[in-house]
Amino acid sequence: MARILLIEDEAAIRRVLVKILTEENDSYEVEEAGDGLEGIEKIKDEDYDLVLCDIKMPKMDGVEVLEAIMKIKPEIPVVMISGHGDLDTAVNTMKVGAFDYIAKPPDLNRLLNTVRNALDRKELVVENTRLKKKVSKNFEMVGQSEGIERIKELIEKVAPTDARVLITGQNGTGKELVAHWIHQKSERSKGPMVEVNCAAIPSELIESELFGHVKGAFTSANKDRAGKFEVANGGTIFLDEIGDMSLSAQAKVLRALQENKISRVGSGKDIKVDVRVVAATNKDLKKEIEDKKFREDLYHRLAVILIEVPSLNERREDIPLLIDYFSEKISAEHGSGKKEFTEDALKTLKEYDWRGNIRELRNVVERLIILGGDKITEEDVKLFGSKF
Repeated sequence: MARILLIEDEAAIRRVLVKILTEENDSYEVEEAGDGLEGIEKIKDEDYDLVLCDIKMPKMDGVEVLEAIMKIKPEIPVVMISGHGDLDTAVNTMKVGAFDYIAKPPDLNRLLNTVRNALDRKELVVENTRLKKKVSKNFEMVGQSEGIERIKELIEKVAPTDARVLITGQNGTGKELVAHWIHQKSERSKGPMVEVNCAAIPSELIESELFGHVKGAFTSANKDRAGKFEVANGGTIFLDEIGDMSLSAQAKVLRALQENKISRVGSGKDIKVDVRVVAATNKDLKKEIEDKKFREDLYHRLAVILIEVPSLNERREDIPLLIDYFSEKISAEHGSGKKEFTEDALKTLKEYDWRGNIRELRNVVERLIILGGDKITEEDVKLFGSKF
């Protein structure tokens, strides 16, 4: 059932609108409010899929009601009902956040089409929110250690800005999670997040991958192709393992950061880009600079904010939390019930030398869930938890 709230002070108009809506679609459940104040109280207490709101009303006019809804529950689409003299106001309410407006007396087709479109839009908003929560859960940062809490605090401060961030840490520590958190908590979260693993792309192709190319730029370039910087326009580009990038590509990235523009391989034409850059590496970039393998000027452009992700051996107190998190997730993936780890099993796992960090821990937990008993014991850990 689609729940619709009708806020209108004239009882006769309420009766007409309720009759039109309920006769058109028996899945519409329409509630009424005789003025703006009553409508706001209902919105605070109940969930609605759509609000139809008159503009001229006593106690609280429609514009004030709309502004209040935008603060309380901005995801609800609001359609304004306007008299002949209110049309300019109705148009202006769309700048405040109204979905649309309909004039009195309402045209039947116009009313029903507007209601259907508004409800479709609400469905899309709900689905996008659900997907976003799903993505967020996939990149959940688990842990309560001092190092993880410090990173979470840093992200809260840094994410809303456009400052560039360089994330450092060993392989498998979760640098990608930090990058995703920064993007999701930023003003750019509605835009794309594009990931580039610089270590996985051959050096002769990295420039084409990042900046695109034009047809004929090289042998296999049989058509124009946009690069990752263009694709990430309006969002975030995550340059993972940036320490493995070639010096020639580094020079082009530096130009992109300095001038906010790139040019495709084989083209002299500049393309403006609006991209936030988050980079990560497991290398000591200062040593790479000394060895002439990384540009110092690029390092200073990237490392406006430095975030170092601790190794798992440096945050052993988080291991039981991580095991519980992975156990629940892996059990769900395998379609089995969540398995409990005994205290002795947890103690043994906490004492391991986790050179592969969180990535290695996840593999061990998965192996134990598949091969271990109904309850994972210390004996299971010794039998199946061997990392080598």
